Amino acid sequence: MNNKLNIFQQVRELEGWDAIAFSATLLERMLPNYTLFCEVTEFADPAPYRNSLNSIWEWLSVPKTKINFSAQLEKIEELVPDASDFDNYGVYPAIDVAMSMSALILLIQGEDPQGAVVVSKLSQGGVEAFIEASAGQSLESQEIKQHPLMQWEIETQQELLVLLKENGKGAETCKKLKALATAEGMSNIGIEM
Repeated sequence: MNNKLNIFQQVRELEGWDAIAFSATLLERMLPNYTLFCEVTEFADPAPYRNSLNSIWEWLSVPKTKINFSAQLEKIEELVPDASDFDNYGVYPAIDVAMSMSALILLIQGEDPQGAVVVSKLSQGGVEAFIEASAGQSLESQEIKQHPLMQWEIETQQELLVLLKENGKGAETCKKLKALATAEGMSNIGIEM
């Protein structure tokens, strides 16, 4: 449990650019879950989510970039699936992506200073839920912690925190963060990108 608390505490201490970059990186790992859900169910076109995340990376790389985040938020909020409309497990990771994207944009707008913690918890919680759903039974927290996907999630979040501490703000760091997010070619729950 320590690891998790330790991460949330560190994430809570992130500010400004670092908090936004941390969240964008986790979202980069989660986005394939939304995309796959849309492809499988024909729920919606996932492009607005990809476009919003691209805009956020652009804004992080070139802070003078003018982006209408209120318009972005409106677009993505229209494309949030309702769990009761689907009997497909994929709706839950898709909702996590939608909630994370909203939290990230609210963080950028200064409306949710804890946006990075929200994204961190949604990413970890999504992995935990996926592990349990895959097992088809409820697991002890120790079993979840030892699962390779959860270990990868915790390690990734820790690596991210270190990377942000050791690098300055800007385009170079964004490249490193994106590389970290896509290195394994899988989403946080193991879906191929």
